[in-house]
Amino acid sequence: MPRHLVLVGLPGAGKSTVGKLVAEALNTSVIDVDGLLVREMGMPISQIFGMVGEPRFREIERDAVNAAQARDPCVIVPGGGWAAQPGNLDAAKQACLVIYLKCQAATATKRSEQGEARPLLAGVDPAQRMRALLDEREPFYLRADHQVDAERLPAEAVAAEVMTLARQYGGWFARPVP
Repeated sequence: MPRHLVLVGLPGAGKSTVGKLVAEALNTSVIDVDGLLVREMGMPISQIFGMVGEPRFREIERDAVNAAQARDPCVIVPGGGWAAQPGNLDAAKQACLVIYLKCQAATATKRSEQGEARPLLAGVDPAQRMRALLDEREPFYLRADHQVDAERLPAEAVAAEVMTLARQYGGWFARPVP
């Protein structure tokens, strides 16, 4: 039986993009937790975050990931801070294959600026804040089962590497990513 695939990494590492490509190749669903919360709560993550605060947001996020794990095997894409919350990564690794999409803070910042506003990057110097997030979170990310270089490779190549890991360690059989 295939295991869930959980993609972790900084905001802007490519988790959502790669998750969609991998799910399509696996003929399964992708659960992008931020997108799910936006749909369920009817507001952007920054507004949810501001309304409930970070501790409550992390609880909501954890519950959404746990609910996703109760479904048939799929690709789960939590927010960038999920893996750094105590117990989340260890609990997920029992039933999931966790893959760290690794990229430098500068790259993640540049990519993040193209998407939705991220509450933890708000402020005068988002690049400095992203470096601080990487310093804080990378010890957790490095505890993933595997890591894939998401710095230099295009999303399709990153997805292909994730697919290789899914086949080798996650019990998945699927067509290759185009």
